[in-house]
Amino acid sequence: MNEHEHMPSSSTPCIECHAGLLVLRHITYFTWLGGELITVPNFPAWVCDVCGRRVYDEKAIQWLNMILDPNAGKPSTKPRRTPPLPRPRPGTHHPVSDS
Repeated sequence: MNEHEHMPSSSTPCIECHAGLLVLRHITYFTWLGGELITVPNFPAWVCDVCGRRVYDEKAIQWLNMILDPNAGKPSTKPRRTPPLPRPRPGTHHPVSDS
């Protein structure tokens, strides 16, 4: 299990030291974004009461990544797809008359 997998229950033993239990805490989460240190206070994490290993909630990490995305809140730059124009079927071509 890596630090971003499912959240443990309140009685999950630590996979690092096997002696402690993971306890839900609200910590300050640190991450680097483009050479800048970002801190997030009150971030949910399961912390081992013996060795201090941290396991982060996957949904909280996804939420954080979404709000830290430099394109968050900007309209999409992808062009809208338009349906292709219908093609005439073979044998159904009607010439345009000059009237």
